[in-house]
Formats: sequence, structure tokens, C-alpha cells
Amino acid sequence: MVLAPSSQAAVPAPSARTLVGTSPQWAAASADKGATPSSQQLTARVYLAGQDPAGLAAYAKAVSTAGTAQYDRFLTPAQVQQRFGATPAQIAAVHAWATGAGLQIAGSSAHYVDVHGTAAAVNRAFGTHLHEYAVQGELRQAPSSDAVLPASVASAILGVTGLSQNAPRNRPQSISVNASEAQLATGTAKPKPKPGLPTVATCSDYWGQKTVSGAPKGYTAKTSFDQCSFTPAQLRKAYGVTASGLTGKGARVAIVDAYGSSTMLADANRFATAHGDRAFRKGQYTEVVDPAAWTRTGPKDGCGGAAGWAGEESLDVEMVHGMAPDADVVYVGANSCSDQDLLAALSTIVDKHLADVVSNSWSGLMHSTSGDETPAQVAAYEQIFQQGAVEGIGFDFSSGDCGDESPAAAATGTNCDPTSTRAQTGFPSSDTWVTDVGGTALAVRNKAGAYGFETDMGTQRSVLSADGKSWTPFPGTFYFGGGGGTSEDFAQPWYQGTVVPSTLSHTLMTGATSKTAQRVTPDVAMNGDLYTSVLVGMSDGAPYSEGGYGGTSVSAPEFSGVQADAIQARHGRPIGFANPALYERFGSKSFTDVVNHTLGKGKQPLNAVADLGVVSGSLRIRLVAFGRDYGLAATKGFDNATGVGSPTEAYLNSFR
Repeated sequence: MVLAPSSQAAVPAPSARTLVGTSPQWAAASADKGATPSSQQLTARVYLAGQDPAGLAAYAKAVSTAGTAQYDRFLTPAQVQQRFGATPAQIAAVHAWATGAGLQIAGSSAHYVDVHGTAAAVNRAFGTHLHEYAVQGELRQAPSSDAVLPASVASAILGVTGLSQNAPRNRPQSISVNASEAQLATGTAKPKPKPGLPTVATCSDYWGQKTVSGAPKGYTAKTSFDQCSFTPAQLRKAYGVTASGLTGKGARVAIVDAYGSSTMLADANRFATAHGDRAFRKGQYTEVVDPAAWTRTGPKDGCGGAAGWAGEESLDVEMVHGMAPDADVVYVGANSCSDQDLLAALSTIVDKHLADVVSNSWSGLMHSTSGDETPAQVAAYEQIFQQGAVEGIGFDFSSGDCGDESPAAAATGTNCDPTSTRAQTGFPSSDTWVTDVGGTALAVRNKAGAYGFETDMGTQRSVLSADGKSWTPFPGTFYFGGGGGTSEDFAQPWYQGTVVPSTLSHTLMTGATSKTAQRVTPDVAMNGDLYTSVLVGMSDGAPYSEGGYGGTSVSAPEFSGVQADAIQARHGRPIGFANPALYERFGSKSFTDVVNHTLGKGKQPLNAVADLGVVSGSLRIRLVAFGRDYGLAATKGFDNATGVGSPTEAYLNSFR
């Protein structure tokens, strides 16, 4: 035996690697209906790890953190690819492995290689066996064991998706006021209303402008009418954008949703001019959409098709333009609501550096009866988020509209995912590398939009019966609430350590104690409650109309617009991944510390009569208590309902 000189370190031989999580939880032996026919065709996506994944993460952290040598030294997409991307040798090795197993190369990008072939070839390539499983009344295909990569490509591959047939789980985090009418809470009717309730449809121009008597015991003697849906000008006023004089000039904001509306630009321009704002100037608004490539457009395909996303797109575009009227806006429409297609849309933005800020008003669950989010999918998202941070691009996500996302919240919540298996945070919204934007309920002091107060986004609702004699249920059930909480899946990131209370970071949403500190969301919050709705204009094949929308789908583009204004304050210099800057400013005048003053013994609920107008020939009256999020609470300091708080004029001026 010849020993290597002591100055030389022994290099370990490459070894095979098991892809944990490629066989989903529902692929149980009890549900197994046999092997997938060997001739059946399928396509899988192989995500490339790149030449230095650890270096990419390290640079993303350093470039985003003040005081480091790399801070603010952003790279171009070409520099990122040269320094961190997959090498020609890595790509060639992946191709050789796939074709050697009998698979064909069906497509590729800088981030992935699509492979296509028979089940027999897939079994050979991935060292597993595809089977059919009976899941929720249907047959689904999945590997019977986790896939295994050979040593020749183990380090070149980040992960693999498409081997199992998981249902798409991403959806918009918004709902229109009218749509909520179809989802009335049920329960036992109790108190009889007193005289003094409204007899005609109405709303208040500002909080407390119009009040009404007739609310049952437990509510204040004079209950406020719900505020009319906010316009962008009112929101700019409330959050200090107007006073700052900033308009987002020089900044670029991308918006990612599924599909696309053929009338988006015309609708946005009509909406803006109708409410005293400027239409998009020529070339200020652009789109990246490909209707010919859209998939999952049917009513049973899990995405809702273009019509199901049209309201979300209109909300996002009009809100970003409203909060930052001079910012350039690019809408990038994914070909479906699947992770694969949404990731492709995000990849397009970073690979071409289309924007400085990316607004995403959609999210899903980490843990669902349809299957948990796989490590491969999480890694693929994080690679894009880290590349964005390195290039100076920040990603904003809606935190969700169902409080702690528990099955109990979903039982009565109007915009909840019924497949949730436990209290949890959403994904990608809770990922370490994104800004999770939570919701508040905003009250203004005058019609112009002067800031009044905020509480956390969360409502308890009771409905006046059709005959006007009772409230159902009473005192009401959870109806709508901002998302957030302590993640069981992501450890506490470096930027949260000195801000987040240990009682939050070490207490999971199930009530269990975590030995390690975990990520807590949201990071920041802005108006989003359904009963402090914002006005949205749209047509998309129907006559143009305007109506109120609520949800953290409002909050995310609001904050993206604010970030565009902050970039202008930086003289056009991108902020990039925003979280370190947000937490650095925690506790200063940059944020309003949103506290629910209605919590506690003997406190009256902050409430409003939500008079939504005439529906099906009858007046609908709701009694709403604010500050009633499910499982989350807005408390002094950082909290799991509103994060560091809501931004102010001082936040924008801090970037000058």
C-alpha cells in the first residue's frame, strides 16, 4: 500500500445519493394497486445543482447584509451563471445518464433538464419502481421507494420532480367581496336584532363616519359602517407614499400569476384614470405570456383556468401601479398554477433580470392531504430566490388568508385550503429567502386616506337572517385572516435572531416545543382584510366593472409598490432581498407596530356593520368583529400576525 503524502488530503470517491421525499407519504403499501405498465410514458424534470450551490447561498446572504464586503455588490445573470451555474461537463453527465437509461431529453434550461420515456426507463434511471396508488378516490402514480441517483450525476442534480402525480396546490390569496357572498357561515341563530339597522346599502368614506345601532349584546352601542373600498390614492396617503413624494420612478416590478388577461392594460389604464391617477405611459407595462402553452385550464384541473386568475392579475397590476405610478411593470404569466410552471416564470425573471422586485400573490401548503411539498421542489425555489438576491431582486409573497391554516380554521374560513393536515405556514411564503407579507385591517381618518389605525387582518362574522329577526351564527365564526406563524420546516434565518421572541421561534403551531429556533412569519404587513377592501377594475371578456377585493393578495403588491418607491429613494439602486433591511429597521419609526387593542379581558370588539348591498333582491347585512385572526395575534413588538409592522413614510425616507 502506498500512502499519499501528508500534505495531500484524500478525496472521497463519489457515491450514489437517495432523493429523500420522491416517494410521497400517500404511496403506502395499503393503497398500492400494482406496478405502472412498463410502456407508459411520462416526463420528469431534473433540476441542476450548479457548480457551487453552497457558494450561491453564501453570496446571497452576504450581498443582502449590511457590513459585509459583498454588500450591495450585485452580479449580472451572466456572472451568476459563470460563477454558480451548471457547467457544460455537469450537463453532459446528466444527458449521458438519462439517455443511457433509455430516456430522451425533452427540453432544458439553465436550471433543469426535462427527461421523457417509458416507466421502465424511468425505473432504470432512478433506481425505483413506479406504482399506481388509490388516493382520495383516484389512481395516482408514484415511486414505491425514494429515487436513487448514481454517483456519476449525484452532485450535479439538485432534485427531481414529476415522478409522482401530486395535485397542484398553489392558488390566489384573494377573494372579491361579491364572491364571499356565496360562502355564508351557518350555525345557531340567537339574538333578535334591535331597531336601527340599515335599510339601504351604504358604506363609510372613513372609519366612524357613519354608525348604526341595533347590534346585539357584546358589540358597541354605536357600530361603524364598513368603509368603502379603498382607492390607490387613499392607500398612498395612509402609508406615507404621498408625503414622501416618491413614485417608483426608475424601479421595475414583476408580477407573477398564472395565465393572463387579454384586457389587462386597457383595464388598468381605465381604472387609473377613473380614480385620478395616470395611465401607463407607452412601454411602461409589458407582458410575458404564452396562451398556446397554457395547461390545466379545465374546470377539474385544479387551477381554475385564466378566468379563475383574472381577478388576481387585475388586483396585482393595478395595486403595484397605484402604489408606484412611475415604476415599470412586467406581468409574467405562468402556464398553469403548478410549481413547475410558476418556477419557470420566476426563472425567466432572474435569468433575464426583468425586475428589481417580484410580487407573488399566491402560495400553497407545506403539508397537505395531497402530499407534502418535496425537498426537491423547495430546493428548486430556493435556488431561484438566492439567484435573485445575488442579482439584486427581491421576492414578495402573500402570507395567506386562513390564519394558522389549520383544519379548524378551514372549517369556517372563506379562503382556506381544506386539504391542510395541521396548523402550519404556507409555501413559498414562509421560505427563508422571500419576504412574507401579512395582512392588516386599515382604518382611515378622512376620505383622502389619512392614517387612522390598523389591527391584524382577521374577522369574525355573523349574518343577519333574511327576515331580519336573528344573527347566524352568533357571536360569529372565523371568516378571514392573515397568515403567519412558526415554521416547522425552516430554521430561524440570520436576520431574525435578535428580533423574534424566543417564545415564538421555539413554539411550533401545533403547540410542540422546538429545540431549535425556527423561522416565524410574516415579515411585514399591510392592508388586506376583506372588510377593508380595495377597489379593482376588470373586464376580461365581460363588461368592465369595479368591485372590492381583500386578502394578503392585496398586501403583497402593496408592499412591492412601496419597495419600488424605496428603490427610487436609493436613486435607482436595487434593494434586493429585503428582509435584512426590514429587520435592521425594526423598532424604529420606519414601521407602525400593529397591535390588536381589542384583545384582553373586558375589551370591546372593534366592529363594523358590513353592509354589502342588494344581492338576489334582498339586502345582506353582516356584523363583523376585527382583530380576530385564527391562532395568530398582533401584540406589541414583533408578532406572528403582522411581523415588524406596516411601513411608514419614515421607512421610505430611510433609503434616501
